Amino acid sequence: MKDLTFETLLAVFEEIFGRGLFWAMVAVATLVTVAYLYVLIRDRAVSMRKFLYAQIAMPFGAVAAVLFVQAMTHSHFRDIGGPIDVIVLLGVAGMGAVGLAILVYTAQSLFRKPE
Repeated sequence: MKDLTFETLLAVFEEIFGRGLFWAMVAVATLVTVAYLYVLIRDRAVSMRKFLYAQIAMPFGAVAAVLFVQAMTHSHFRDIGGPIDVIVLLGVAGMGAVGLAILVYTAQSLFRKPE
């Protein structure tokens, strides 16, 4: 693999997660993003109370994302071989944390009464 292209990344992710699961995750992420943008436009402000609850959920999202990727790749923490593995693991944790925060904030805004 000499070049890192978008097509290569798609092929790798489809191989890791399976074609159906990967595209289902892309669809869910797109749906949550659209719902989040809808909530921000509708409310025209960020609720600090909802934002606090979303931040409290972030560590759970980070741990869940790392464990999910570890399960999908059939690897363990003992398989971490170098700095790039740690960087990738931290990136996965960061994306999981932010993803769950957005999901929690959006769900609160859609399903709770306005403050």
